[in-house]
Amino acid sequence: MLPSLFRTKSLEQLKARAEAPEHQLKKNLGTFDLTMFGIGAIIGAGIFSAIGTAAAGGLDGRPGAGPALVVSILLVAVACGFTALAYAELASMIPVSGSAYTYTYATLGEMMAWIIGWDLLLEYAVSNVAVAISWGDYTRSFLENALHIHIPGWLATDPRTALSLVNGAPPMALGDKLHLLAQAKAGLADGAATFAQWSTLKAAPTFFGFPITINLLAVIITVLITWLVYRGIKESARANSFMVVVKVAILLAVVGLGLKFIDSGNWKPFAPHGLAGIQAGAAIIFFAFIGFDAVSTTAEECRDPGRNLPRGILYSLAICTFIYAAVALVVTGMLKYTELGKQADPLAYIFSQHGLTGWAGVISFGAIIATTAALLVYQVGQPRIFMSMSRDGLLGPWFGKVHAKHGTPSHATFLTGCLVAIPAALLNISEVVELTNIGTLFAFSVVCAGVMILRIKRPEATRRFRMPWVWVTAPLGIAFCLWLAKGLPALTWYRFLVWLALGLGIYFAYGYRKSALARQEQG
Repeated sequence: MLPSLFRTKSLEQLKARAEAPEHQLKKNLGTFDLTMFGIGAIIGAGIFSAIGTAAAGGLDGRPGAGPALVVSILLVAVACGFTALAYAELASMIPVSGSAYTYTYATLGEMMAWIIGWDLLLEYAVSNVAVAISWGDYTRSFLENALHIHIPGWLATDPRTALSLVNGAPPMALGDKLHLLAQAKAGLADGAATFAQWSTLKAAPTFFGFPITINLLAVIITVLITWLVYRGIKESARANSFMVVVKVAILLAVVGLGLKFIDSGNWKPFAPHGLAGIQAGAAIIFFAFIGFDAVSTTAEECRDPGRNLPRGILYSLAICTFIYAAVALVVTGMLKYTELGKQADPLAYIFSQHGLTGWAGVISFGAIIATTAALLVYQVGQPRIFMSMSRDGLLGPWFGKVHAKHGTPSHATFLTGCLVAIPAALLNISEVVELTNIGTLFAFSVVCAGVMILRIKRPEATRRFRMPWVWVTAPLGIAFCLWLAKGLPALTWYRFLVWLALGLGIYFAYGYRKSALARQEQG
């Protein structure tokens, strides 16, 4: 049994499986589309909100980076850069959907591939629950403040939070709640209820004394995004490109306008908590960086994956690093970093403090656009991972169905929409979402290891992009991921181990017996 757990699929098997007529997707994407997908995934709500927590520190006792946040950003960019190089090489070798799952199947074997596929569910679907809730929070606030459109509290609140409020439990202050949860992938939390007054929730319809509430805005955006992704990859790419242009323009405007209000005294002390603060800031801001790997999930929809994928991955990371570093320098120069920690929307708050209330509204709108784009890219990525696992037999054939007209993984797209919309409507996911970062760091480490393994096992394989100085850069990528993971709370590690144990239970109950490689061995 033990050897079968580490059975691998050859590069030729992976490519042949993807080229089967019933599995083929439409090849519509070029380098520009992939770069825009990468930027769309990376620049989400995180840079609009988590930047305050990363600079000032957390209510959980974590130190803040202070003005040295720019150093935290550059360190995260280096860590992600090493990993991006690894993704670029593997994507050029294995132009197959599935991202880290597929690469792991070719290097570390079936059981590890399943673990990574299960792990990526955290980065894509689970984190998108938080992104959808975050979108609802931003949109409700924007509608209320800018357009004076009121959404009743019971249509913007998860049931658990509503029950505690209606039963008289003191609600957590808005700033405190969003401050604690800005460490989440989405950069905001499940705080829809914090925008609702207790009296509004009292008006909710009840069932045997329990308030009936739902986060309706989160459901609406998830349904719309899922429909767009279902319709086709080209339609998704066009919508994403438009949103990327808008949010990048807003962030560049933040930098340009903010330069006039910089006070160099706000940069002193530069690193108030030393290396510990820089590390803690890096662990928080890491949420604002993940997403470039989602580009690799569209490998089978690229016109020239060996060329397009590496460029899309690396270009998007480089562009976002420049924007993030510029924003961090400007905002910490505009206002003392200690004032940023409890602000749900620190960028908008900073501009309002300088009398630019109109621009504060524009920034809030930019956060909505950024969150929408991040939702879109992750809703594109998750179904393609399901599809790849289905092809390999680790999930049932239903997951791998490709729509005859639209050329998208239709069943998996619908399932992903349900996996995001239902929890976003009903659950308070402040604890679950913390798994996102550790799951992503684990996947990044495995990808770096995979590059080195294939250099040994398949040195002759065609590599249209090669990771430079692989025996230095790949281990450094792993080391940086471990360094970032070290800055996470112990409870996050425990929850991650429970998540992995649950995934292994599913694998041994179904995937181990049903996998395509297992059937080949048996017959």
